[in-house]
Amino acid sequence: MTDALGLLALIRAAFFFTLVCLAGVNPVSAQTGGEEAISHTRPLPSFLSRVQPHEAVLGANAGTEFAYDIDPEQALADHRRLSAALAELAPQEPGTVDAYILSIALDSDPVFGREAREAARVLARRYGAEGRVLTLAAPDGNGGESLPHGSLTSLTIALARIAELMDPVEDVLVLYVTSHGLPTGIVYYYGDQGYGTMSPLRLSNLLGELRIVNRLLIMNACFSGTFVRGLSSPTSIVVTAAAADRSSFGCSPTNDWTYFGDAFVNRSLRRPQPLAAAFDQARTKIAQWEAGIAMTPSEPQIDIGRQAANWLDALEGRMPQTATAPVGRPANEDARSASR
Repeated sequence: MTDALGLLALIRAAFFFTLVCLAGVNPVSAQTGGEEAISHTRPLPSFLSRVQPHEAVLGANAGTEFAYDIDPEQALADHRRLSAALAELAPQEPGTVDAYILSIALDSDPVFGREAREAARVLARRYGAEGRVLTLAAPDGNGGESLPHGSLTSLTIALARIAELMDPVEDVLVLYVTSHGLPTGIVYYYGDQGYGTMSPLRLSNLLGELRIVNRLLIMNACFSGTFVRGLSSPTSIVVTAAAADRSSFGCSPTNDWTYFGDAFVNRSLRRPQPLAAAFDQARTKIAQWEAGIAMTPSEPQIDIGRQAANWLDALEGRMPQTATAPVGRPANEDARSASR
């Protein structure tokens, strides 16, 4: 009973922080250069925000997703974009450790779309994944390419397609997920029409059913440390933006990056250095930024499986030996950097 009450308190606190981030700062739409971004006009629905602990866990473990008032023509257009993107993925090359990059923004606020787009480019360059990159995200407000939208359903379909193409023995999934988070898992939140949660157990089961065993999983959200225990394995690397009981920062819709995305992807992973060193560098930078705004440290996490070096050494052996410059406005320029 004590554990249930503690989880309920944590879930309520998490929803409070999520609502603070979402309420009052997002316009109906945002436009910063061309394509109209899709934002939220109301907080999370009551059936999510008033959920009991056991119901929250059960829903997240099932990857529960709700959608309503969907425009049929927009749905068809998105279906066609996703089908085309899946069809364009290149098959694996026998005898080579190929990386398949899946970068997904599960929230339609433009900061997540911007981050997912650039993270895909950084990861593709670092791991030589040309032709094997899939980005799922809502419009970013900058007039960029229209992409298949990020949702729990599109994530599941994309993982299934990648599993069809990759060799489970030698190839690697590099998954980058950016969104809001809760103690129960990652949040799907698209405009005012799509809602859902996915727990570590649900994602672990998906990857297991699809036989995707070599994987670099980067989970960027509040409370994302909960994915470390659920997704760790001898052949996996799990990186999270926060500890299981901590918030992370930088989700203002006008931002180009969250704190974690900026420090880890936009800065550290652009440099020719080992993954562990890149993480340590990013964790130090994030701590400095958080101290500067007097926020409770997010405490990013990393877990490297003992057999992950078998594929990581092969990928990083082909890593470009020249760095690229960070892009976008630094995440810590926004003093309102809310938790997610």
